[in-house]
Amino acid sequence: MKELNFKVDKEKCIHCGLCINDCIASVLEFNKDKIPETLAPNRCIGCQHCLSVCPVGAISIFNKNPDESVQPMEINPEIILNLIQTRRSIRKYKKENVDKETMQKLKNMLNWVPTGCNFHGLHFSFIDDIRVMNEFRDYVNKKIIDGLVKNPVKLIGDKFSHYTKAFLRGDDVIFRGAPHLLVVSNSLKAPCAKEDAIIALSYFELYAQSLGIGTCWCGFGQMCMMLFPELSEYLEIPEEYKSEYVMLFGPKDITYKRAVQPEKYNIISAGKKEFSDLPFIKKIKRFFRNLIK
Repeated sequence: MKELNFKVDKEKCIHCGLCINDCIASVLEFNKDKIPETLAPNRCIGCQHCLSVCPVGAISIFNKNPDESVQPMEINPEIILNLIQTRRSIRKYKKENVDKETMQKLKNMLNWVPTGCNFHGLHFSFIDDIRVMNEFRDYVNKKIIDGLVKNPVKLIGDKFSHYTKAFLRGDDVIFRGAPHLLVVSNSLKAPCAKEDAIIALSYFELYAQSLGIGTCWCGFGQMCMMLFPELSEYLEIPEEYKSEYVMLFGPKDITYKRAVQPEKYNIISAGKKEFSDLPFIKKIKRFFRNLIK
């Protein structure tokens, strides 16, 4: 982590203590003049909550100027809910690039996605030019088609005969004709590697939809990232990083006029009750179920 450089504007500080109370790592304390100062800077996780919570903008950390921070806007919860309700996976795209301004907005947004333990180690590899995407698509599809007609890969392919036939007739089974692709990778040292990537893509997907851009979670694409190591080199993923998931995106060539009507999930509210001592067998079953992926 870079130098903390925690500073307080003594003229602005109102001695409220919000920064101290909200510091998750208990890094801050009041000095004799009731000005916040760092007690144990080595414990700081870099969340910048102190800068964010200060009501008067008196705190700077990591050389960040509080006056340059984005301010909260009033949010319409019904619009957010509608965005969630009407989101659809898009598998039909226009054969054109997302415009440069929108693409840059999508990239910039990723700087604000949260990560476990505030471990900001995510790496984002974009294919933002349809010509590059077509080159990538053709290479991967050829690798798969070559494999499907050879033993023993052919035996595996026979189990997925529907997809095998689609590949062999030239269908773009994996990339769905998408003009763009985003691969999220994380450091091998990340404490929440897979979770960080999924959270980042969830944010990306909803923001993309708000901009009129379609997205599709691409499990087949992630499988290809695992099977073909040269793809990581092509996408310039660092050595000590691992691809975690892939998302397709681009201008939509289909419009959904209404939300679906999903079957309801089981949602319960736990009531106040005594904890029971489970029978040994039931405890073991529950324990191992909790360990299963």
